[in-house]
This record gives sequence, C-alpha cells and structure tokens, in this order.
Amino acid sequence: MSSRLSHLPSVNQVLLEIGDSLSIHERYLKIIINKHIGIFRQKIKSGKFNLNRDLLLEKIVTRVSLESSPSLVNIINGTGIVLHTGFGRAPFEGKRLRSLARRLDGYVNLEFNLPDGKRGDRQDHIDQHMAAICGSESSMIVNNNAAAVLLTLNTLAAGGDVICSRGQMVEIGGSFRIPDIIDKSNAVLKEVGTTNRTHIPDYKKAITKKTKLLLWVHTSNYVIRGFTKDVSLDELVSLGRAKRIPVMVDLGSGALLSLSAHGLPEELQVRNIVEQGADITTFSGDKLLGGPQSGIIIGSKNFTDKMKQNTLYRTMRCDKITIGLMDETLRTYSETRFSKMNLALNMLTTSRKILKKRANKVISALAKSKIKKLGISVVDSTVEAGSGSLPVKSIASTALKFKPSSMKVSDLAAAFRNGALPVVGYTYKNTFYIDLKAVLPHQIDRLTKAITQV
Repeated sequence: MSSRLSHLPSVNQVLLEIGDSLSIHERYLKIIINKHIGIFRQKIKSGKFNLNRDLLLEKIVTRVSLESSPSLVNIINGTGIVLHTGFGRAPFEGKRLRSLARRLDGYVNLEFNLPDGKRGDRQDHIDQHMAAICGSESSMIVNNNAAAVLLTLNTLAAGGDVICSRGQMVEIGGSFRIPDIIDKSNAVLKEVGTTNRTHIPDYKKAITKKTKLLLWVHTSNYVIRGFTKDVSLDELVSLGRAKRIPVMVDLGSGALLSLSAHGLPEELQVRNIVEQGADITTFSGDKLLGGPQSGIIIGSKNFTDKMKQNTLYRTMRCDKITIGLMDETLRTYSETRFSKMNLALNMLTTSRKILKKRANKVISALAKSKIKKLGISVVDSTVEAGSGSLPVKSIASTALKFKPSSMKVSDLAAAFRNGALPVVGYTYKNTFYIDLKAVLPHQIDRLTKAITQV
C-alpha cells in the first residue's frame, strides 16, 4: 500500500508538468491539484487503482487541465426548448456579438453625454428606442424581470396595499412567487376573488386609503379552464383611473409583435397592453424578445424617473454589455417583422419541413454502421418555447431518435454531454432524442461530427 501511495506526485511535480499552459490563478490551481491527488489517494487505498508513477502523473495532469478550463462552454441544445433557462434562454447570433465587441472595445460612453461633455444616463442608450416600439412614454432596463417587478412595487407601493386577484398569484421557475415579491417590496398584498373567479366588485370592495397599486399579472406559464371569470385589463384600468390608483401589469414573456403572423401561438403583445392604458408594464428581455437577461419597465416617465431615484435601482441596473446587447436586439425589429439576427425568434419559427431537411442531412453524412449501431431515425416531434412562454400549444419540430443496440440509453446521453462539443438531448421511454428545433443551423455539421465520435 505504502509503495503504491508513494507513486502519487507532489503538487510541485504536477505544477512543473503543467508549466504555463493554463491561464488560471496559482492558488486556485493548487486547490484543484490537491483535490485530484486526494481522489487518487482514496482510490489507491481502496485497492481500485494501481498505476506506475508516470501514468499516475499523466492522469492527474489531464484531470487538472480539464477542471481548470472555463466551465462556461458552447453546447448543442438538442432538447428542442429554444428559451431554455438552463442554457441561458434566448441564444445570440455570433454576428451580433462580433458587432457589439467592436463597439465595446476599450472604453464606451455608458454614462457620458458626448455632445455636451456632461454626465449621462445609461438608460438613454435604449430608453426611447424601446419606448417607441412598445408605444410607451418611457422605458428602462434592469437585470431581470424579477428585479423590474420588485423595483416597481417598492417605488410605487412601499408602505401601502397592492391589490391582486388570487387567480394571478403565479409562481415561475426558481420559486419566484408574486406574494413573496410583494412582501419583499415592503408593500402589503390584498388578495381578491378566488382562484378561478374574480369580479370587478372584488377590487372595488378591497380599495381603501392605503391602496397604492392595482396589479394585473399575465398568467403566461399556465391556463385555468372551466368555470372561470377574470377581470380584463380594460376594466381594471378604468377602475384605477376612477380611483386615481396606478395599474401595473407584470407581462412576463414580452412579445413585441404578433407571433401568430409568424406561425406561432399568439401571445399578448406589449404594445397592446400599453394601448389598454396600463401605467407601468414589466417583462423579460431574454424570452420572446430575444435579448440578453434583463427586465424591461415601460410606462409613465414620471414613474420611471422615480424608480431611477430609488436606492434599489443601483443594485439592479445593467452593465454596458447587457445594454449593448439589448440595443443590438432592438435593431432586429421592424413594424411587423424581425431579422435573421434575432436568433431566438428565427429558431422558434423554423418550419418542420426545414428541420426535417437538416435531420436528413445529418443522416446522409453518417456511416450506415453508425446509424445501425445507434438505431438512428428521423421522427416528428413537438416542443415548448421554454421559460414559461407560450405554454398552451406545442410547436411542431423534428428530432433524431436513438435506440442503441450495444449500450444503455443513459450511457449514450452521458457520452453526448461529455463529448468535445457537448450535446444535450432528452430521454423518453428508454429512447434518446436530439430535437433539432434549438440546434443552430451552423451546428448541423458539428452535430454530425459529435454523433460520429460517440
């Protein structure tokens, strides 16, 4: 045992072997080295490992090098979910990133007004552009929609009551709940109605001198059917104006144009919400809008100016990269269309016919022996947009189906995930699938290579 343990290299030996090949802080590198030396020490003690000194050093160096590499890497999304939260939601077009990189090279005028040489406002870079698209007076961007909701509630309703229907007490991924966010905003939630039925008199009865805000939440990630009744936004806005109480809408996904015109299930458009008279509307920038992780607040300039004065705003404001990416995203829109540079919307609207052609291209490039061994075939599939967007209707897609003859489906999935270019699919009824809905067009050849290497 002691002789085998003596084959373990020291930390300095591993450092000498690695040399200057890794761009990583020495202290962190030593932690990783000690970790893997410890792993092999335990294996040797348990009798599961017996290698000579050179092979042991080689294995430790290999593992240390892998763990020292950047953990945030490019993958192929074979789940079919375009707005996958685990994969960063809306994907970015490489050309947009390169365009932004040129503009962000060195210093930028993030909060500096070039015409007069005075201090500027970072919101000015997208404020009026976003407002014009949405039809609002003003807009601002913060780091996600949860922040947008919290900032709005805290600014407009802290110390007072917020009235919201019980049928709109939503929870989204990560345990974000409307009642909890109202509590954290230092406002008091007053629930009205029932889960399935709420009427305008419920709101009227709940209004007191303490009421500061009427909240209308779009239930974008679920639907209640059957014996139901809800209060329309028009009705709530009329009540708010009569009582001089602002109306806030938490829209969630945030579609900037008609999706049904592009073959997708229809979703509430931001502009329509504004036209119905909502004073403030919040929504995500990285869902159906197709931009970076962010939360958008649109509405009255009087209200957005107050939010900028809120101490919380400084903890939520976006950096130059997010603002630059949102600017690039807004430039992908026209009145009724979006350009190919809006990758999320382009992928969501890609037809099954086109996806099937891509699937057949992959099949035709594979050796027949590989197709037989992995049991690969092309099948029709349906997917969801993801991140709680468009939850009611599925979207037509195409997938590669795998029924391997000589390995477990779980092992196949692991082999794809841990390849040179990770591919993440899904398993259903002991069958592995790679759906092409969220596979980027330029990744088709790389997907073929990944399948070949499994």
